[in-house]
Amino acid sequence: MPELPEVEVVRAGLEPAIVGARIEGCAVLDPRALTRHADTPASFERELTGRTLAAAARRGKFLWFPIAGTRRAVVAHLGMSGQMLLREPGAPTERHERIRWDIVHPEHGELAVLFVDQRTFGSLAVDDLEPTVDGAPAGRGTTATDIPTQVAHIARDPLDPAFENARFHRELARRASGIKRVLLDQSVVSGIGNIYADEALWAARIHPETPASLLSRASRGRLIEAVVAVMTKALAEGGTSFDAQYVNVNGQAGYFAHSLEAYGRTGAECSRCGSAIVRVAFTNRSSHYCPRCQRRRS
Repeated sequence: MPELPEVEVVRAGLEPAIVGARIEGCAVLDPRALTRHADTPASFERELTGRTLAAAARRGKFLWFPIAGTRRAVVAHLGMSGQMLLREPGAPTERHERIRWDIVHPEHGELAVLFVDQRTFGSLAVDDLEPTVDGAPAGRGTTATDIPTQVAHIARDPLDPAFENARFHRELARRASGIKRVLLDQSVVSGIGNIYADEALWAARIHPETPASLLSRASRGRLIEAVVAVMTKALAEGGTSFDAQYVNVNGQAGYFAHSLEAYGRTGAECSRCGSAIVRVAFTNRSSHYCPRCQRRRS
């Protein structure tokens, strides 16, 4: 599933093309792409046609595009394999294309915005906006203090200027669950998935099953610094692509996979100590870590 760096790459790629653009046409080719939308495909098409998009915003793994002159926004979640692609007007229908917008931008002219999703776990929806609880801008890419109701429960992510380190420390100190499980809880901290949890824990030398409440304040601080560093590097490298399912808006893959230290490196030497990276089952996924550098505390 795309995590914060991958979704931010998509947001940043869409921003110059769609902010200020008018949606001249909206076509829902597959209603399964509207599982988060409360109304019909026809209502989705009707509400967007003729509207102008005011921003391209993100919190955690959610994107949204406020509709100018309204208290509504288009919310996007990419799910496992969702892509938002920019194409020339009239471009042929893509394989697994679910929704298409034909837009006109005042500077860039006509473009097509495609929502493509092989596994159909992603979704678009039109949703109401509500004020943020803390009164700060809702997320990356917007100065507005309004957030879609579907996203309001999601915590801020570590790259958000309004992210509160003190809250992060409090949440970890009171949770007995393993630290990796806590990192994946989007109500605690957003944007972190399996890949970047493994990478940050490796960088911070913390075993993924260490109870969060047993971490010292210094360890918690080291962990959040590692999360920021790993995600910043991944963002600079265009995200992590293991297959064709994650690409940017132009269909290009990211190359952070070449920088991974733990995730997906089962049996490879740890670059710090030379021990073999191990892989263990974790819910319906896996954890990767160095058994020497990341000793478990319990």
